[in-house]
Amino acid sequence: MDHQSTAWLFPGQGSQHKGMGEQLFELFPHQVELADDILGYSIRELCVNDPENHLNLTQYSQPALFFVNALSFLKLQQDGVKTADFFAGHSLGEYNALFAAGCFDIETGIQLVRKRGEIMSRAPKGGMAAVLGLSLDEIATLIRQSGLNNIDIANINMPTQTVVSGDKTEILAFAEYVEQKPGARYIPLRVSGAFHSRLMKQAAVEFDEFLQAFSFHSPRTPVLANITAQSYSSAPEEIRNTLVTQLSSSVYWLDIMTNLFTDYSVEYIREVGPGQTLTRMWTEHVKTLPKGDRTVQHQVNRDTSAPATVFMYPGQGSHYYHRPCGFFSGSHRLPAEQSVPGF
Repeated sequence: MDHQSTAWLFPGQGSQHKGMGEQLFELFPHQVELADDILGYSIRELCVNDPENHLNLTQYSQPALFFVNALSFLKLQQDGVKTADFFAGHSLGEYNALFAAGCFDIETGIQLVRKRGEIMSRAPKGGMAAVLGLSLDEIATLIRQSGLNNIDIANINMPTQTVVSGDKTEILAFAEYVEQKPGARYIPLRVSGAFHSRLMKQAAVEFDEFLQAFSFHSPRTPVLANITAQSYSSAPEEIRNTLVTQLSSSVYWLDIMTNLFTDYSVEYIREVGPGQTLTRMWTEHVKTLPKGDRTVQHQVNRDTSAPATVFMYPGQGSHYYHRPCGFFSGSHRLPAEQSVPGF
């Protein structure tokens, strides 16, 4: 491939903040009216003013962030920006990547994420925590040695940034094991559920039943899936199955970034939606990858007269302490470059 590919990345839940999308709502009145009708409340009022402090509640933040991400994408289209060669989204952001790729329309997307947020908000209580300074193998070894059997790996974001999820008591107890390791930090996350863990299995069953009523189209642009870090299948049933499995499976964001850069020759990314968490992670990670060893395994048919791009959408967990509607508990604070995207 004789050109540099591009990707657009869509943020996930956690990137939401009061005031997001304020300049977009007046540009897309039809879509705003459609969202209000589906959700039963003013999406603009929620995102811009958040008068009842609902924006950080899962059942509200998921449709709100999906909608602002979607309008951000539509604005790029309206402005004539050439679309990306690849799309990817962190957890919730994956729905925006699929929307951008033409797998479903914005009306369907709003219905899907509204139900997803509702189901996740009702899931069994659990906990999550960010582990910094340890590799995935080191964390897996610690989990085995601890004898804590109800902890799963939720998000693999960076080589030394991982999120664990599971039974709340065990998540709190796991801090002792992590903090014994030199240079490691353990930061409990202020969430009510154990997202991307086995405790979401029943939620996934309910979501599967809900998805049976919807039809999906093959992606017009490759979308890398959270659960495989590979392109989505073109089969509608496989798209449905992947969305269901995502609820209780790990998010392999580190592998997605590596594959985009190494296998797909992506040089440029654009984060489409609030915040810059995915952009910072991309910048930090790709500079560690050996450029000379890149092998292009997947050809892309496109106009090579312009550089390629990727749109990336963050997911829940991209927020961090001291952002509006802060995320982390206690006195811990992550620097901006270490904010943790999540769900």
